[in-house]
Amino acid sequence: MGAGRFDLDGRAALVTGAARGLGRGIALALAEAGADVALGLRDVAADGGVADEIHALGRRALPLQMDVTRRAEVEAAVATTVAELGSIDVLVNNAGGGAGHVPAEELSDELFERVLVTNLRGTFHACRAAFGPMRKRGFGRIVNMSSQAALVALPGEAAYCATKAAVSHLTRCLAVEWGEHGITVNAVAPTFIETPGTEPALSDPEFRAEVVERIAALHRIGEPDEVAGAVVFLCSPAASLITGQTLAIDGGWTAR
Repeated sequence: MGAGRFDLDGRAALVTGAARGLGRGIALALAEAGADVALGLRDVAADGGVADEIHALGRRALPLQMDVTRRAEVEAAVATTVAELGSIDVLVNNAGGGAGHVPAEELSDELFERVLVTNLRGTFHACRAAFGPMRKRGFGRIVNMSSQAALVALPGEAAYCATKAAVSHLTRCLAVEWGEHGITVNAVAPTFIETPGTEPALSDPEFRAEVVERIAALHRIGEPDEVAGAVVFLCSPAASLITGQTLAIDGGWTAR
């Protein structure tokens, strides 16, 4: 096998929601593995310094305007990635969001639609935009961001749970349809990870203690690198026979 089985040297990747949190960690991990990385950003002027960090690793970084709720921006970002980096070998659909803790009976149509558009439609549009150039090359690695919320019910999170479950099933559908073109499609399903997005909720000691208890085997909150490593693996030659899978990175939450 050898370490080369996890090498992404010469690959071009696009990561959505790359400015902070999981997206930032994934973008840096892909660069460390040898990939050049296009950064899909809701605001191209605010990359959080990740482009400079990728340059410091000796890889190319390409900040792109890419609000995943806007189809035109998604398609333009993929096209620019191919034009500037020469290809799009890897797509990581990290951008997403929730509705906050809202009981299902109080969830407005507008809020449900916003979560649906961001998590599911945005992921689908990015996958479909990347499919053309990947099919042309006969190679592609797509990793979608699902969640443990796709696998278990979280009270007050109906919209988030439903859309992440849909992302996992979309992953299976695309894997079956696109495998003949040399494209694998997988998903990762993290538990609570220490990121700016989870900080407000996890700063509540009572809620944090409940989460730690629910992470049934390891009893700790995850770190971005622990998700990023799994993404690198799924994009690497070592995972060439893995497709249509959702990998739970949950410290044992769903094993309970």
